[in-house]
Amino acid sequence: MSEAMHHLLEYPLLRAIFGRRARRFGLGMKVPSGPLAYTSRHDPMPLSELERSLLLAVGTGVSGWSFGVPYGPDRPDQHAHYSLRFTGRTAPTAGGFGTPAMLVTDDDGTYLTDTRDVTPERMLEFEETLDDAERVVAVVRAHTVRLSDERLDLPAAPPHMLEPNLWMANAPGSTMFMPIADASESLLALMAMALANGNVIVDDAAGRTAGDLEPFVRSGLLNGAKRMPLSVVQQVSYESNCSEAAFMAHNVVLTMQAMGLGGLYFAGLNRWSILGAFEGDGIQGFGFRFQRDERWTLPNPVGLDDHFEGMCPPYHADMRAAVAAFVERKFGPGGTYDPAAAGPWRDAAAVRASVRRYDDAFVDCLGEVAQYVFDTYGRFPGAFTTIALPGFVQAVHLDTEFYDERYRKGAYLDTHAEHMRRWHG
Repeated sequence: MSEAMHHLLEYPLLRAIFGRRARRFGLGMKVPSGPLAYTSRHDPMPLSELERSLLLAVGTGVSGWSFGVPYGPDRPDQHAHYSLRFTGRTAPTAGGFGTPAMLVTDDDGTYLTDTRDVTPERMLEFEETLDDAERVVAVVRAHTVRLSDERLDLPAAPPHMLEPNLWMANAPGSTMFMPIADASESLLALMAMALANGNVIVDDAAGRTAGDLEPFVRSGLLNGAKRMPLSVVQQVSYESNCSEAAFMAHNVVLTMQAMGLGGLYFAGLNRWSILGAFEGDGIQGFGFRFQRDERWTLPNPVGLDDHFEGMCPPYHADMRAAVAAFVERKFGPGGTYDPAAAGPWRDAAAVRASVRRYDDAFVDCLGEVAQYVFDTYGRFPGAFTTIALPGFVQAVHLDTEFYDERYRKGAYLDTHAEHMRRWHG
């Protein structure tokens, strides 16, 4: 195993980038018909716990301290107040909001890895040594909870999967990594940034301001000449969530090339099925809580009780209560700007202490906009699901014999050819 880890640590980034391919066919799989029809001669072989943990570490591992957003023009004499976390992780996150986590399933069960609020031990957690790698992997292991003892019960049939994926998605032996994000927390953070810079948020679909904002214009908190469409705020927030999840997924895929694992990043699975919207039909999924409304075509996933809960009802009485919790998360004891907390700066206490807590007028303004969205559209965000799950990574042990018989030479990398010897003796 030492040889495998050393080889992984030294593998060139460009070779992984240019060697990346969607290599779908794993041990134990079958292409049922057509010119590439093939039945594997081998049994499915699950990833080892180390292989799974390494891929989790590159997807959502703690890499050190985030530097946050150092400056905001609305408070020129303070450190910017936009970030929610200074936990630096392997994938970037908009504004230092840091909402994503990772769902996982394999033959042994389903899991959630949540490293969002881990306190880093040093500026850089990884400096290309085996000890560093072991420490980073230990963090994701410590922050992974097993949700069930069985593989995700995702039927290989529509509407749960698109037809081209039926033969291979969630197959025995595979491991699926599914980055998720809390769009409610992300949207609150982006709204706080917009309002703090004087923007009046306007519900462009309804042709009115997003709540009664005139008092805040009169007080000078908001600038009546600066108007920001609610549709844009929500879309930017959700696009950020999707980008963050894609970065996490791509980290996993590139590392799969270096390790010699097959698989791919793909879509075409029903996120509602995966999260648990079909529980009434006997499909448990990951067991998320859903809310339903006659105005919506599909139910809205709002969180996984006790593990990954959205900043919205039913986890808060209303959006004003969610805003209060959001503010406390930033400024309360142990919060983002608690001067007692460590950080990446030479004088962390002074930097954090420079950020003033939101005053009552600002909290009221943010609560007014957030509550308007929820009251008008029945959910928060109003235009998208509260939990974002835009794509999936499947990792498998590659069946090189399939590629030898059906593809030209060079269809896989030397890491795939050597994987069994390096990683499994």
